[in-house]
Amino acid sequence: MTPHNNAKPGDYAEAVLLPGDPLRAKWIAETFLEDAREVNSVRNCLGFTGTWKGKPVSVQATGMGQPSTAIYVHELIEIYGVRTLIRVGTCGGLNKTVKVRDVVIGASASTDSTIVKDAFGAYNYAPAADFSLLRAADDAARAHGKTVHVGGILSSDIFYHPSGLEAYARLIAHGVLGVEMEAATLYMLAARFGARALAICTMTDCLVTGKEIDASARQSSLTDMVEIALEVATGA
Repeated sequence: MTPHNNAKPGDYAEAVLLPGDPLRAKWIAETFLEDAREVNSVRNCLGFTGTWKGKPVSVQATGMGQPSTAIYVHELIEIYGVRTLIRVGTCGGLNKTVKVRDVVIGASASTDSTIVKDAFGAYNYAPAADFSLLRAADDAARAHGKTVHVGGILSSDIFYHPSGLEAYARLIAHGVLGVEMEAATLYMLAARFGARALAICTMTDCLVTGKEIDASARQSSLTDMVEIALEVATGA
């Protein structure tokens, strides 16, 4: 056990879904998993383990942002032996071709976070997804009839940027698809410890066009994303 996690050894499956929101972790466990049991409740950052189509899988909330994510990812890999970590969350769109409800799969994750930048000295390290997970997620999304975009995303430490959309102008010019707050650190730590990681996001609001997903469509869109992630996590 750790200061952030009261799970016992063996409580987590080797594959874990990582939403930021603890209540979303609870919703995933109750909605999709069979025989789900709570394995972590420290600071209400909830974790659960159950099965999906007969295969063991866990879900653990990470909280919001890269510092919080780094704690849970590090401990899941190093202390609990997790080998596959899939972020399931939402992102803001930075490209007009990405519409609300589309699935964005992060092949790589640029960042403004010092967690990544300060770790590599003179080098600009490029955190990237595991290719086998990336390919499986793309295949699964298309099989579900979802519009899917695979490419670079931005993991930012700033939600309310004082410069607004202008802050992302160079990234937009270089084809970055969306912005979220966790993937780059997830990818870096997975690479450091020899695990596999992927970020799958539903685009809920486009910073370029101003369009947003309506409340009635949000839940069904998240359901599609979680089903894709579960297929990838369990190899179903």
